[in-house]
Amino acid sequence: MQFVRVSDIVVHTQTIEAAGARAALVFVNSLGTDLRIWQATLAHLAGGATALTYDLRGHGLTDVCRTPYTIAMLANDLAALMDHAGVQSAIVCGISLGGLVAQQLHAARPDLVEALVLCNTAAKIGDASLWNARMAAIETGGMAAVADSVLARWFAPDYKSKRPAEFAGYRNMLIRQPVDGYIAACAALATADLTAHAAKIDVPTLCITGEMDSAIPPQIMADLARSIPGARLETIDNCGHLPCVEQPEHFSGLLRAFVAHIGMEMASHVSHGS
Repeated sequence: MQFVRVSDIVVHTQTIEAAGARAALVFVNSLGTDLRIWQATLAHLAGGATALTYDLRGHGLTDVCRTPYTIAMLANDLAALMDHAGVQSAIVCGISLGGLVAQQLHAARPDLVEALVLCNTAAKIGDASLWNARMAAIETGGMAAVADSVLARWFAPDYKSKRPAEFAGYRNMLIRQPVDGYIAACAALATADLTAHAAKIDVPTLCITGEMDSAIPPQIMADLARSIPGARLETIDNCGHLPCVEQPEHFSGLLRAFVAHIGMEMASHVSHGS
């Protein structure tokens, strides 16, 4: 495990170096998870790119610190972490809440974003009434009060019956998240709206959705992809809200192809410019 102090918090992070790799991938986790959701994906990538993962503020082993949060605050954390790690530009892959953070990073620090992979996310996720209701439920009954409803949206309907041990493990991940941090992140989602920025995204963008995502249905992902100039949309069949968990081999294959495509585009630009 690695811990670094950036901004006003200690961040739990992990960097996996890939000798000779041109690309750097930065992964941003979703609400109620931590960097462990990327483990199977990183195993399938097998050194194809240097990878930086971390636990968002208030998640996993990263400090909770001052609350509530904003998406701008979470993006500032990521920028500070990348600066600290010496990552000058990267393909930033964010899922759900992490996808909003990735979009905000592009808005605030475009120099850090070579390309975007936006997974199971939107420019605006839900509305204030949804997030206020969830925060109230947690304040009354703790994380267990929302666990079953959240998990039902995370995975395809047959995931629990086919992979019961893994389902139980991810339930543990959710209910053991810091309550204050989870609520603070819900507050950030309640006010976040990056709709106006989507048309300004000027880097290669891959959007990935799960066919059975009930948290952020595929149509919402399709709307986001259409609003970003040149973005490509990929749908993973029989998959819910966390494709990096449910179908990491397919998910990592999409990432590998995207990284290779970006590399060919850059090589073409260099060739035409010489």
